[in-house]
Amino acid sequence: MTHAPFPETIPETIRSARPAATAALMAETGLDEPRLRRLVHRFYDRVRADPMLGPVFAARIADWGPHLAKMEAFWSSVALMTGRYHGKPVERHADLPVDWAHFERWLALFRETAAETCPPEGAALVIERAERIARSLHMAVQDARQGPAGIPVLR
Repeated sequence: MTHAPFPETIPETIRSARPAATAALMAETGLDEPRLRRLVHRFYDRVRADPMLGPVFAARIADWGPHLAKMEAFWSSVALMTGRYHGKPVERHADLPVDWAHFERWLALFRETAAETCPPEGAALVIERAERIARSLHMAVQDARQGPAGIPVLR
């Protein structure tokens, strides 16, 4: 990964709980809020049109505007450490009627979209994070299917 010069400040359009970390990530990856917005919108356009994933999302999302805004905040937090997202993704996904094939398809679309919309360093970062997220959400779905007795109590 090549490192661009460290910017003194981050652009005014970026809200971040960790401005120095966000600025460093932007410099290292070429990612910024407009690029992440394009990634999110193009990706979910593909998801909605996908024969496997489209119906899963259509059954749960009627108004895409708020969902896309939430996903922009999510990827801003995941990729740029801005802290903009304040949701509970595991809870929201645990009861989905999906299996690993759905996550594999989600990842294939995400990888393709990231490669098209992000510089190589940025694509590598968001793809690595997406792969971790997919594994985590898949485990949550599997755990939820086991019922309360299948979920470990952590102390």
